[in-house]
Amino acid sequence: MGSGSMDAARGETVTQRFEMGVRALDRKLNGGIPTGSLVTLLAEPASQAELFLSEFVARQETVYLSGEQAPTTVTSALRSRRETYDDLAVSQLDREAPVSDALAHAEELTDGALLVIDPVEPLERADTGEYRAFLETLQARLTQTGSIAVLYALKHGRTPSQRHRTEYTSDIVLDLETKRRDDAIENRLYIPKFRGGRALTEPICLDLTDRISVDTTRDIA
Repeated sequence: MGSGSMDAARGETVTQRFEMGVRALDRKLNGGIPTGSLVTLLAEPASQAELFLSEFVARQETVYLSGEQAPTTVTSALRSRRETYDDLAVSQLDREAPVSDALAHAEELTDGALLVIDPVEPLERADTGEYRAFLETLQARLTQTGSIAVLYALKHGRTPSQRHRTEYTSDIVLDLETKRRDDAIENRLYIPKFRGGRALTEPICLDLTDRISVDTTRDIA
């Protein structure tokens, strides 16, 4: 989390920021993601996008809702990258009532916490009114608590009918593009939407191995 809520010298309020863990990226975002933000991470299933989730989780108290994998699988995968995570609670989303379950967790968010929904697709396939109400409630709760939510949205051939609602409601959209070229894999992160901030006009080229680093050999950002 970024530091300082007031610039004493200038008498201006300074927005708290949540660092993403990649210095070059945090710099471009003026210190990171503003607290109270709803973030959508778009990525293909066969990508290393989970590295971003790992970095997010490592930095603050986290409620992690898994829509597909068992909690033990998620926890094991996270700990394979980092031995311990402080204040991490992983739960399986109720497959019969995913929106209601996610809503209950959102309403219990504590100050400065992180909510991860991985993936968000079960909610996007739910009733339209129910999902819209969930997003509205979630946004209000994030603002009240100064928390952040990350909705992990998989890109594939059968896009959920409410994906547009996820992206429209989100304050920030992180779009990871992964391409295979000859004998290399290229990863580019686009940030086409940054409500209340400055979106990036060019992508950031990344190396995604067992960690996230900026690929300076192809960096065009």
